[in-house]
Amino acid sequence: MNPLRFVYHPEKPGRTSATDLAYLPITLSTRQGSVDRQGLLDTGSTVNVLPYTVGLALGFAWDQQRIPIVLAGSLSRVPAYGVIVSCLVASFPAVDLAFAWTQSADVPVILGQVNFFMEFDVCFF
Repeated sequence: MNPLRFVYHPEKPGRTSATDLAYLPITLSTRQGSVDRQGLLDTGSTVNVLPYTVGLALGFAWDQQRIPIVLAGSLSRVPAYGVIVSCLVASFPAVDLAFAWTQSADVPVILGQVNFFMEFDVCFF
């Protein structure tokens, strides 16, 4: 398969700077639903993180989760559970990814080391 190019997204629309962020257009799916989002690529994040509202849109029920995840950094005090979500990036085959579904709605979808970067080799230009 041919490689695809993705561009950095500026923090402020219409401006470019050294702080442009690596957001990747993705489709997240479960049997209960599907959503299109921009995932923030974060090589410093150990895990993939799913905001609370996105988990609800995918059909997850908070009180039915059984795999607690302990997060670090700014999310260290926020409860989270492990969930599996299918992730589609452009025309590449969909891959199941493990996410820490956090009770916070104030975080982006974060794509981290486990297991996004284990499945995809992504470069931004």
